[in-house]
Amino acid sequence: MKKRFLVIVLSFVLLFSLTACGGGGSDTPEININPEPAGEPVEGGEITIGITADLDSSLDPHVSSSSAGTREILFNVFEGLMKPDAEGNLNPAIAESYTVNDKADEYTFTLRQGVKFHNGNDVTVDDVVYSLSRAAGLETGEPLVADVAGIKSVKATDDKTVVVKLAAPDTEFLAHITTAIIPKDVDPEKEVVGTGPFKFAGRKVQESITLEKFADYYGEKAHLDKVTLKVIDNAETLVMSLKSGAIDMATHLVFSQVKELTGLNIFEGASNAVQGLYLNNAVKPLDDPKVRQALSYAIDKQAILDLAFDGHGALVGSSMFPALKKYFMDELTNYYTPDPAKAKELLTEAGYENGFDLEITVPSNMQQHVDTAQVIVEQLQAVGINATINQVEWNTWLEDVYRGRKYQSTIVSFDAHGVAASDMLARFQSDNGKNISNFASEAYDAAYKKAVSTTDDAAQTESFKECEKILTEEAANVYIQDVASFVALGSDFYGFEFYPLYVADFSKIFKIAE
Repeated sequence: MKKRFLVIVLSFVLLFSLTACGGGGSDTPEININPEPAGEPVEGGEITIGITADLDSSLDPHVSSSSAGTREILFNVFEGLMKPDAEGNLNPAIAESYTVNDKADEYTFTLRQGVKFHNGNDVTVDDVVYSLSRAAGLETGEPLVADVAGIKSVKATDDKTVVVKLAAPDTEFLAHITTAIIPKDVDPEKEVVGTGPFKFAGRKVQESITLEKFADYYGEKAHLDKVTLKVIDNAETLVMSLKSGAIDMATHLVFSQVKELTGLNIFEGASNAVQGLYLNNAVKPLDDPKVRQALSYAIDKQAILDLAFDGHGALVGSSMFPALKKYFMDELTNYYTPDPAKAKELLTEAGYENGFDLEITVPSNMQQHVDTAQVIVEQLQAVGINATINQVEWNTWLEDVYRGRKYQSTIVSFDAHGVAASDMLARFQSDNGKNISNFASEAYDAAYKKAVSTTDDAAQTESFKECEKILTEEAANVYIQDVASFVALGSDFYGFEFYPLYVADFSKIFKIAE
């Protein structure tokens, strides 16, 4: 009881600390959340957006990106045969229409006529065949884009029809055919040429990226003429830049930041990503399922939301977020209820009755994960686990944690590249190159294989849900929440829309008449 009381006291101390850092308090003026336009939209103008990390060194859209921010920005520059909208629907883009055979192993696309690349050239079937073949690694044997690795062949049957044959049936393939179409005669490592509403205009590494409106875009054209993305890797500096007007917009903010931003337009939505305490299952003592389950019982997810996020966010219990409604299992959210006594019991059974030391590596430029780590450290003390926070720069996190897997635990959010269940679940296969948790489960591998090998939608959904259950039951990681995402815009900017995946559509943003 005394230890529980201590945790409560420490939690209130932490709450005060987080509120103080965010400049909050009961006398903080009310912020303007999800406002309606206060004037008539005008065409043109420009915007400066603060981003917390630079884009990947390569802007080749087929090179596997470790940065969700890179994919988020290049969403405005590149397009595939299909393109998701804000409702999660997959709409024809460079393709005008498509058909699928009964086995779901052959997809035929009819190309939209009049689509132009940013260099002024028309998109041809040769460009489409080249792009998909390159992404799938048909000539090299090494796929560049995992989502289309199942392509067996890509052929043009006439000047506007492309037939894609798969090595195995895949009913989710349309969700993956958002792979960028690029010109056949352009080196994507040297030139950034897409078909989207904005074209790439320039870059200063570690400083800024500039996009310009593409006047010949075939679809609904962007409102703004220019978008400048400024790299600001310090969370406090980002907020100060918004307050001073040095930048007009920032995405992926948390409530402790936006509560300072009175006078700006604040839009609230979901991150559409799963934040978790991701555990390296290959290192002791985290290789023991009982230890991982103990962590799950020791961590109070609702308290994290209340203390670090002012109650904003949506709790999850596995690697799936609520926007993917078809697959989200709310019944897993409270599979582990906060129970310090149960946690201690499991630790004792695993041989750690006196607890152990745990290092939590967190990207220092992502305030939401730093805040979460601070709460978790206090919660774990109650069961004898001595947790410490190791804040590192983003590039260090990518190198040591994501690529090198040299870590004990980390707090980040993993998102979906598209709107398919496999986008969230593929990484936990034993041999998947993105399985940073080193999670290895024969039952999981079997369930996942079953899911992707059937063309029956109901059976596939159940198999994917079985994968989610296994992740929860074996406590592969401690799944926490889909973090509430706040976007701040200057008072004369409106139009931001949240998507059910990690993108920011700059084409919808507009200024209003003064």
